[in-house]
Amino acid sequence: MKSVFIIFNQANTEKVEYVLDSLNIYGFTLFEQVQGRGTYGGNPHRGSHVWPDMNSAIMTVVEDDRVDELLTVIKKIDKRSEELGLRAFVWNIERTI
Repeated sequence: MKSVFIIFNQANTEKVEYVLDSLNIYGFTLFEQVQGRGTYGGNPHRGSHVWPDMNSAIMTVVEDDRVDELLTVIKKIDKRSEELGLRAFVWNIERTI
């Protein structure tokens, strides 16, 4: 199993959740009000008067064979609005309870 951690501008929350639903990925944890700055020249997302945007993040755990499909669709969202910023990271899940 793999954990997929997706960080995105809050403007994309509904799109990301729709992707998960459309792929029948129902289990996830949503982190709201996530602050940060992109690796490649991204503007800070701080929720302040200077940097008003905020991010959200979703973590989901999926079977290994579902990762490529999920990342492909998530990448399409990023390509449609690159200025908003979206990243996804994948980790191995060794054990769960």
